[in-house]
Amino acid sequence: MRRYNVAVVGAGAVGMEMLRVLKQRNLPIEELRVFARSSREIEVDGEKYAVEVISPEGFKGIDIALFAGTEGEKGASLTYAPEAIKRGALVIDNGADFRMDPKVPLVVPEVNAKDIKKHRGLIANPNCSTIQMVVAIWPIYKKAGIKRIIVTTFQAASGAGRQAVEQLKEEIRIITSRDFMSLEVALHHRVLPWQLGFNLFPQIGDFQKAGYTSEEWKMVKETHKIMHDNKIKISSTCVRIPVRTGHSEAIYLETEKTISEERVRELLAKSPGIVVIDEPRNKLYPMPLNVEGKDEVFVGRIRKDPFVKNGLWLWVVADNLRKGAATNAVQIAECVISSL
Repeated sequence: MRRYNVAVVGAGAVGMEMLRVLKQRNLPIEELRVFARSSREIEVDGEKYAVEVISPEGFKGIDIALFAGTEGEKGASLTYAPEAIKRGALVIDNGADFRMDPKVPLVVPEVNAKDIKKHRGLIANPNCSTIQMVVAIWPIYKKAGIKRIIVTTFQAASGAGRQAVEQLKEEIRIITSRDFMSLEVALHHRVLPWQLGFNLFPQIGDFQKAGYTSEEWKMVKETHKIMHDNKIKISSTCVRIPVRTGHSEAIYLETEKTISEERVRELLAKSPGIVVIDEPRNKLYPMPLNVEGKDEVFVGRIRKDPFVKNGLWLWVVADNLRKGAATNAVQIAECVISSL
């Protein structure tokens, strides 16, 4: 079996998760290199990795480069992805810079793996919230069609990076100790728009046209591109919540054809990458607490709208650092390797 030289660009929360997923999924790697803005040593699950300063020359001999990316931040991908491609690497980019480029495939393997064949050296990883939503709704779309989606996301602090997680932890520590003077100092240095500990707020990204945030528009535009259907009417509200890891979504669908909740449950249970936990009478449904560290998308609270014939509700939860970022990127690499 051929083995590949792989690079991970970024040593933050997603980059470290990529290293963890690469090892757990046993990608056939000959050499693994980690790049970041500064050299240092990091440790993931007891294994130490030497982080090198990123440079164009560092990609020489690399077959696959996984760019961890930072949502909304332009930098490493724009600067170094072309350099990696120039030196023969396939770039799989988790950042937002190339997602809506019509020449760049935007891929969720359970949905549109065939789009990988269209790549020109670069494949984009979608936004974390988009990934888990399209995985959950794709089997329904294939069977009954979808006319409309209304989604509210409940997104964990880790979706905003390691510093946001530290902000949440510090706020909770200070509030529970009732050291409110320290809270004022902590809030002055926050990285999120507002206090997150014991709070939530309906803003992820900057506000854009029609009063929607950039995160909300990502869910609209990316879903259209991934599913190759611009006719689906999509409306979203994205909320940051005081959870460390794991995004949750309340998704309302209006299907083109009538489909029973029993049939939906059956379809989803048989679909790759989905775990159905749907026994609400026994208090069994997906929660962020239970999905952290897992690669699947978890679906529950499947129910019909009693007032709209083809209305359907889903509750969808996934680890945003894994299936929402690192795992999806590594799955794309696996698809590429299997096609060679």
